Amino acid sequence: MLDPSSSEEEGDEVLEVERKEVAAPKSHGGARLSPGRAADGHGGGGLQPRGRGSGGGRPSSPSPSIGSEKEKEDLEKMQREEEERKKRLQLYVFVMRCIAYPFNAKQPTDMARRQQKISKQHLQTVKERFQSFLSGDTQIVADEAFINAVQSYYEVFLKSDRVSRMVQSGGCSASDSREVFKKHIEKRVRSLPEIDGLSKETVLSSWIAKFDTIYRGEEDPRKHQQRMTASAASELILSKDQLYEMFQQILGIKKFEHQLLYNACQLDNPDEQAAQIRRELDGRLQMADQIARHGGRFPKFSSREMEAMYIEELRSSVNLLMANLESMPVSKGGEFKLQKLKRGHNTSIMDMGQEDENTLSKSDVVLSFTLEVVIMEVQGLKSLAPNRIVYCTMEVEGGHKLQTDQAEASKPTWGTQGDFSTTQPLPAVKVKLFTESTGVLALEDKELGRVVLHPTPNSPKQSELHKMTVSKGCPDSELKIKLAIRMDKPQNMKHCGYLWTIGKNVWKRWKKRFFVLVQVSQYTFAMCSYREKKAEPVELLQLDGYTVDYTDPQPGLDGGRTFFNAVKEGDTVIFASDDEQDRILWVQAMYRATGQSHKPVPPTQVQKLNSRGGTTPQLDAPISQFSGLEDADRAQKHGMDEFISANPCNFDHASLFELVQRLTLDHRLNDSYSCLGWFSPGQVFVLDEYCARYGVRGCHRHLCYLSDLLERAENGAMIDPTLLHYSFAFCASHVHGNSQRVCELLNWPVSQAELNKALFPSVPELPAKRELKIIEFMKKKDLRSPPFSGTRRPDGIGTVTIEEKERFEEIKERLRVLLENQITHFRYCFPFGRPEGALKATLSLLERVLMKDIVTPATQEEVKAVIHKCLEQAALVNYQRLSEYAKLEENVGRLVTPAKKLEDTIRLAELVIEVLQQNEEHHAEGKEAFAWWSDVMVEHAETFLCLYSADMDAALEVQPPDSWDSFPLFQLLNDFLRMDYNMCNGKFHKHLQDLYAPLVVRYVDLMESSIAQSIHRGFERESWEPVNNGSGTSEDLFWKLDALQTFIRDLHWPEEEFGKHLETRLKLMSSDMIESCIKRTRAAFEAKLQRSSRATDFRVPQSICTMFNVMVDAKAQSAKLCAMDLGQEFVRDWRQYHSQIDDLIEETVKEMITLLVAKFVVILESVLAKLSRYDEGTLFSSFLSFTVKAASKYVDVPKPGMDVADGYVTFVRHSQDMLREKVNEEVYIERLFDQWYTSTMNLLGTWLTDRMDLQLHVYQLKILIRIVKKKYRDFRLQGVLDSTLNSKMYETVRNRLTLEEATASVREGGMQGISMKDSDEEDNGN
Repeated sequence: MLDPSSSEEEGDEVLEVERKEVAAPKSHGGARLSPGRAADGHGGGGLQPRGRGSGGGRPSSPSPSIGSEKEKEDLEKMQREEEERKKRLQLYVFVMRCIAYPFNAKQPTDMARRQQKISKQHLQTVKERFQSFLSGDTQIVADEAFINAVQSYYEVFLKSDRVSRMVQSGGCSASDSREVFKKHIEKRVRSLPEIDGLSKETVLSSWIAKFDTIYRGEEDPRKHQQRMTASAASELILSKDQLYEMFQQILGIKKFEHQLLYNACQLDNPDEQAAQIRRELDGRLQMADQIARHGGRFPKFSSREMEAMYIEELRSSVNLLMANLESMPVSKGGEFKLQKLKRGHNTSIMDMGQEDENTLSKSDVVLSFTLEVVIMEVQGLKSLAPNRIVYCTMEVEGGHKLQTDQAEASKPTWGTQGDFSTTQPLPAVKVKLFTESTGVLALEDKELGRVVLHPTPNSPKQSELHKMTVSKGCPDSELKIKLAIRMDKPQNMKHCGYLWTIGKNVWKRWKKRFFVLVQVSQYTFAMCSYREKKAEPVELLQLDGYTVDYTDPQPGLDGGRTFFNAVKEGDTVIFASDDEQDRILWVQAMYRATGQSHKPVPPTQVQKLNSRGGTTPQLDAPISQFSGLEDADRAQKHGMDEFISANPCNFDHASLFELVQRLTLDHRLNDSYSCLGWFSPGQVFVLDEYCARYGVRGCHRHLCYLSDLLERAENGAMIDPTLLHYSFAFCASHVHGNSQRVCELLNWPVSQAELNKALFPSVPELPAKRELKIIEFMKKKDLRSPPFSGTRRPDGIGTVTIEEKERFEEIKERLRVLLENQITHFRYCFPFGRPEGALKATLSLLERVLMKDIVTPATQEEVKAVIHKCLEQAALVNYQRLSEYAKLEENVGRLVTPAKKLEDTIRLAELVIEVLQQNEEHHAEGKEAFAWWSDVMVEHAETFLCLYSADMDAALEVQPPDSWDSFPLFQLLNDFLRMDYNMCNGKFHKHLQDLYAPLVVRYVDLMESSIAQSIHRGFERESWEPVNNGSGTSEDLFWKLDALQTFIRDLHWPEEEFGKHLETRLKLMSSDMIESCIKRTRAAFEAKLQRSSRATDFRVPQSICTMFNVMVDAKAQSAKLCAMDLGQEFVRDWRQYHSQIDDLIEETVKEMITLLVAKFVVILESVLAKLSRYDEGTLFSSFLSFTVKAASKYVDVPKPGMDVADGYVTFVRHSQDMLREKVNEEVYIERLFDQWYTSTMNLLGTWLTDRMDLQLHVYQLKILIRIVKKKYRDFRLQGVLDSTLNSKMYETVRNRLTLEEATASVREGGMQGISMKDSDEEDNGN
């Protein structure tokens, strides 16, 4: 609170400058201008009208008519500005009084805390910080997943134009940014794989901490926390000085104007403020009585019967205010508690009762004083030796005694303070001076002197010298003591002092007495006379109903110089004081106590006013303190007296409140908080107090609030729909009545008590409860309340004016239009689901607005139809803005290639999907308001996609035939739609299928033809070089078949029947293609073998192995490309068809193995044919034997036939190695080796059987032994089973060769080391 002394000093400094520069003339309209305001005109303030009107020092206009018109316009403008200034000053006076002495409202402490809002500059700074992080310019360590999440957040949220609009509307806070990021990363983190020892909650916390670090940048987090704490504290509770300063800014009041008004209104004096309230309430009661007696001045009500109810409402509201004022404590300590007595001269229901209940007794008046006695020093003490000890005692008569410290007589100073409490207004304070007795037999110290004082609260507080009464035997006759006595003034004591008085019923003798004006309660005051050392008053006068005023000196009464009296019907009490100042203070205090409407004016002030030509002040103005008369004069000189002395009952507080509420809302929306239209606790407190004190109707308050909020919302500001809902519910329940179950009708998840608390956060108890208390009080008094017609409203007001009703209907229509517009633009009014719960609240409010009245809700079909229409329009709005964002409109009128158009369409599809995903993610809260919200959102999405389908169809129509570049568009849209339960196989989805089904069929047809042609051309030119698992043609075939099936599978065709058809067709096509491949390979295999050599120089070529691998790969690919997972009705036929492919592959492989084994048998036959020439009995055999024997006599002849054996063995080993290395299927190799071994062994056995009667030539024997032994060992090494190796034919061959070996060994020359017996040496050597 401002210090009046400091205000005076500052005001004096301002006035010194003003007196030199500007006088204080009246405006042309008779209104007084503020010189200070004119002096500040160069700083942006208004100029004085007189300065404009008088042409002194002003150049003449070239055109008199134009100049005069311009001057007239300027004058009118200045007059309007001056009128507005006066209006705001008057309004500020009322607001100041509400702040200075609130008795109805308190600052709410349970309001939601508002966050700091983000400005455009702050948003740009945040963007730069995130860009720096993404560029790697920060020291924040992050993994790739977090960087990707930040990149997506930066692109989707921070760079969004919707966020820029949200910032511009003042509804974006740092908390919103953090919540959006948190929601954005939750899905990403949930989709990450699990990591042992690291929970996903830990990852989320870590990411949020890194986000906060990026968001803050290089700011010190401690400073940020301190700033947030300070802002949060200022958002909760404001001091009176802060409230004054706030409303100075709101109303445009200058500092010096506030100081003048503050001092002149005595805002630091609670007694003056309480008296002002009592006068205001009394004036309102008189106005209600006047309206009731004389009629007229009634507002226009919706029914004639409400006029009588209106009078009762006025009286009831005043009585409620009186009850509130009466409940205010009189003293801060609350040490006494008397009955709450009501005023006796008011004709309200609160005053009806027995007279004796309002009469005070002496015991009801209790005062409590605190005294501080400070003893400084004693002077004149000369008779004692310097070293003698002296001390003082002090006591309040009837209380305890205190003693100072000891001091030497040469320096008797102490500075000791004693604290006492007493109930006596005129206590006796005794201070005695002692010295220590030096006598041996002395029992007590010697008293040197004493002083007895009778202080009052008006006594001087500084220390003074008092002459002491010297004790007998003390030679110092001029003893003086310096001390200070401070006696406080209790809160319930309003004034005190000595007065001469005489009355009819009390104080019947003209005598000087000590009086105390005591406040017992807010409406009960008493003049009490006291004697010294008495706690109870001798006599008292209860001031209820008295009127105090100045009077002339009364003849015959000696004593007293200035007179005043207190008059009541049948009684007059005359008072007199010794000086004018004391009389003014007494009259002022009694004027506040009586609550009278007549304002006493000192005779000296009346003379000044008459000399200045002024008029008598209005009756309901306060008197300034005598010490502040200069402030009152200064305020009068500055034109402030008319605002201070104005009678509040003569003002239209409804319009004044509408102005202050509108200006407060502007101030609130422009501060640093994201308030969304909610007032701060301090603003709510002042507005509540203003409404209660000056009788602003609750419905009018909320209607004005709604109008202001709607105006801001229509201009782009973000307003909380919950706030609109509260005010609208209040107005609706007032206009339509039946508010007893408002909570149920609104379907809010709050109780009735919570609803009332939300609507009236600062009212301590509901008006309904107060009415019940009043009715109960009236019943005790045997009175009856007038019949209460109409339904109870939320504020206890039953009357409804036509203006309220009409304005409510107008606001209801505006609100409906606004809500429908917000739902239509829900992506831009509530971007990314912020503010939280706003969309849900908007939908609930729309349902409330669509109600016929408070008890007739709109049907769900009606609400759904309205919302459906809004969302249809929303689809158009969203798609238009999306198209503009995608810049498709730039292509209009230009030649665009089909490829570019398709590219733009795919880009637009990505944006469309992103919009639909954001709708589902951020705007699904509507289902909490309506269960069918999801259904209308699905319809909205279908409408949105329908608009896109037009552009999509146009882009596809211009694509060249047999172009498959548009399939990514289908995949993109289909992958999104098929995963959405509501959108899958919807209208757009089916249109998409119908559009692409012919393309898919055509694509499959062309691919089938292309693959068939590639098979034909490929096998004609096939070189059978190994490529991966087969040949080039087979690999190309299988890749194409797999790619085709993968492509069709990746389409994820949503229609089950057509999807099965495509799958079946591709499987059948694959089977046919693989069958063709097998047949072509088998034919090529046979042709290759036929063209190859039949001798031992034959080597298995790479192509033969490649053909085997083609078969192997075909078998593997058939299981992949030809397998199906179909229904039971198709399984049997498909299994039969698929088994034919498998049988074909197996049969072909068998044939190929048979052909290859046959080739190997032919080669062995060629070897055996050579050996047949050595058969016994043939001419060739005899010739060869003779030739060898003859040659061996002269030269060394090599062993005949070993080269044939070695050549065959080499052929076998090479073929085995080639087949084992190049063929990919082990089963086929084992089968081939088994058949090869068995066939060749059978051939050997047959050959030997044919020569059973012949003895083998030694050379035949050696070759056969070599072939059989090597074959057996080689095939055993290749893994041929022993059961196959040791067959009967092998045993037959082995036995024959062993027998022949035995026979040949006895011949000449023997076997030369070749034997059927196993030998390690032979193994190593051969």
